[in-house]
Amino acid sequence: MGRKKTKNYYWTEDTEKGIIRYNSTDRPEVKNKIYQDHLEYPFFKLTENIINTFKFSYFDDSFQDVQNECISFLVLNMHKYDHTKGSKAFSYFSVVIKNYLILNNNANYKKLKTHASLDNARQLHTQQVNEDANIFIEESIEYFEDKIPHMFNKHNDRVIAYAIVDLMKIRENIEDFNKKALYILLREMTNVETAKITKVLNIMRKHMKSLHNNFYTKGSINQFSKLNKFL
Repeated sequence: MGRKKTKNYYWTEDTEKGIIRYNSTDRPEVKNKIYQDHLEYPFFKLTENIINTFKFSYFDDSFQDVQNECISFLVLNMHKYDHTKGSKAFSYFSVVIKNYLILNNNANYKKLKTHASLDNARQLHTQQVNEDANIFIEESIEYFEDKIPHMFNKHNDRVIAYAIVDLMKIRENIEDFNKKALYILLREMTNVETAKITKVLNIMRKHMKSLHNNFYTKGSINQFSKLNKFL
């Protein structure tokens, strides 16, 4: 029977000795030579295997970028390994890389969670704004239907005002219409000229402004507010 291969065949006794020699010299050219000849490939395989084994999910960078960061972290922290304490360099640096990846993975997860919370908050805020706007329009419709007879003395003005209210009721179907298109709709519905439509719209806008203030300060439109201050 052939000899069973070990999983870390790339990391040999020569690698262990290379790290000790690397840490024992202060000469940059010697360090570079030792790293290139004895450590570069083992570090490459160690980081590759750990990243593939633990499947860290929250890294935005590519596999290659994450691996390069891990290798750089190992090289920068190689001096912290003390072979006199009895631990093998392979075990020591395996733990170093796993901890590095776990810390960064958790930090990225928190970032993603924060962004998700902000997105949810924005979505909820937008939903609330839309709901409030819809309630405001519905209460405004009730208000005008009740008050139009008192707001306008002329029959044609009341016809225009009620036509505007009818458009408010079907706003979902006409929200993409521009101002010109709405004027055309109102002329077709009332058979009156644009100037008279504008006059009625301006009066109703004054009411809408006051109703809007009441709604967002008191939570509802005051159905019994006096109208003569607008007229």
